[in-house]
Amino acid sequence: MTHVEITYCVPCGYLDRALDTERAILQSFGQSLDRVTLATGDHGVFRVTIDDEPIWDLSEDEHDVDEIVRRVRAEL
Repeated sequence: MTHVEITYCVPCGYLDRALDTERAILQSFGQSLDRVTLATGDHGVFRVTIDDEPIWDLSEDEHDVDEIVRRVRAEL
């Protein structure tokens, strides 16, 4: 099974963004995933990994939940 982790910057106020992303991933893939977890970070981080491999990073891409879901789908 697959583990998705969303690491988000707490001081930046990215919790809502992380929760929206988590919800979209769970609604799209549900039981196809072993787990979806949130991990706290700082310094502007907002990163999504699948089994420890980065698939999306705010430092490289504009925040787009639909694009994140597409990238998760491509890895499943």
